[in-house]
Amino acid sequence: MRIGYTLMTEQAGPRELVEHAALAEGAGFDFEVMSDHYSPWLDEQGHAPYAWSVLGAVSQATERVELMTYVTCPTVRYHPAVVAQKAATVQLLSGNRFTLGLGAGENLNEHVVGRGWPPVNVRHELLREAVEIISLLFDGGYVNYSGEHFRVDSAKLWDLPEQRVPIAVAVSGNQSVRTFAPLADAMVSTEAEPALCREWDVFQGGGGSSRKIGQLPVCWDTDRDRAVERAHEQFRWFAGGWKVNSELPGTAGFAGATRFVRPEDVAEQIPCGPEVGPIVEAAAKFRDAGFTDLALVQIGGDHQREFLDFAKGELLPALR
Repeated sequence: MRIGYTLMTEQAGPRELVEHAALAEGAGFDFEVMSDHYSPWLDEQGHAPYAWSVLGAVSQATERVELMTYVTCPTVRYHPAVVAQKAATVQLLSGNRFTLGLGAGENLNEHVVGRGWPPVNVRHELLREAVEIISLLFDGGYVNYSGEHFRVDSAKLWDLPEQRVPIAVAVSGNQSVRTFAPLADAMVSTEAEPALCREWDVFQGGGGSSRKIGQLPVCWDTDRDRAVERAHEQFRWFAGGWKVNSELPGTAGFAGATRFVRPEDVAEQIPCGPEVGPIVEAAAKFRDAGFTDLALVQIGGDHQREFLDFAKGELLPALR
């Protein structure tokens, strides 16, 4: 299983993210993923720079690591034709190191353009059409598209990379797997569920060879109590699960929804403290479920350098 590093835009500014990207490559991570948010989950996180500008800078500050959005919603805040253009540009800038990760999105980020927030079945319809449009544009030539939700009028990517941008789609259950496995190159999920991987392979028809990319939050610190406190302060939103997290419209909603989440509740879900063992144990669940890739999130924007030193010296060798 390949190990990646998460450039979490909700917890660091743009210059810091570029610095972390270079340090993570030097530490030996195989790939780097970046969240694409308009808002942090909680006020305590305190950041939300524009991911695509940062990705452009990261593509120039790194040389080896693969890059990926984890994930971009191409349906409300962005039109899919524009997402295709952005992805093709990053692929060119990075020298064919980019994967476009897509998902159905969260109200938190998408409501800002004033178009409302559709129910989940409509969000999946929107995402399916968006993936179709982006794929057509990656094929080259002019694209016209008339769907239930999107129209494209004579669009063409004039700077198209020689190596096609792979598309990864976030899934959460059988319905989304059935819909997107035939359309995508890779799977994204934050749940270490073997059934997702098995069903993805069946409906993709690729014999199990495609990437399946998971994500694992950790809170490394030399002091475990301090790590638990920080994880609770900045990541207690994680306890709500995606059915809740996709619906709440702002940081105040997440603060209210998690006011009864205790530090020990967070510590039960997220490895906290200085030990390698709990992180390796949590990562093994993804490996055993069939994931090929796992991106780690170190909680706390001001605690990346120390974590990356730990990862280089202890964690990555243990995980491998």
